[in-house]
Amino acid sequence: SGSSGSSSGSSSSSSSSSSSSSSSSGSSSGSSSSSGSSSSGSSGSNHQPPLPLLDPVPTHFPLFPCKVDFLLITRTAAMLERSGFYWGPLGVEEAHSRLKDVATGTFLIRDSRQKDVFFTLSIGQRFSLAGSEHSFPCLFFLLEHYIHSSKKSLTVPYRKQRPTLQELCRKQVAESCGGEVERVARVPVNPILKHFLLEFPYRI
Repeated sequence: SGSSGSSSGSSSSSSSSSSSSSSSSGSSSGSSSSSGSSSSGSSGSNHQPPLPLLDPVPTHFPLFPCKVDFLLITRTAAMLERSGFYWGPLGVEEAHSRLKDVATGTFLIRDSRQKDVFFTLSIGQRFSLAGSEHSFPCLFFLLEHYIHSSKKSLTVPYRKQRPTLQELCRKQVAESCGGEVERVARVPVNPILKHFLLEFPYRI
């Protein structure tokens, strides 16, 4: 399921399910942990009292309910870092401001501030995923669907910086493979290049 809204000529759409028509969500961006106690092994005046146990750092994400969700979100986050259009903790007003004067359909991904939602899709036009019956296995399939659909709901990503020549070549390889990750994985190149291709094997 997803939530959407718009203001200042732009809109935002969030997801709360890895199988819904928006980005994957799940649980915590990191597992709950606490630091253990430690003490010095020396005696006498050098002896240090044990450190107090610390409570886990509060987060608005709950714990991952299963390993599948954990792997999905961590892999998505890693790929977003390499995408060029992930803006991290960008506020909604700043996102709207950045997209106010761009071409219709320009989009970016930012962190969501909603509970149980990881990422928000902000778009430079009035756009909503509410009521959509499409489902996608991951965020990038959702983006590719709306970029390549006949309606062209999404057009180009709003990037932090220009892509490098290597990144442009990687995108061209993905294009030549028809956007199929399995075909990208079978490209006959050395292991180092294959690792680079699979870091972001999409046509976005």
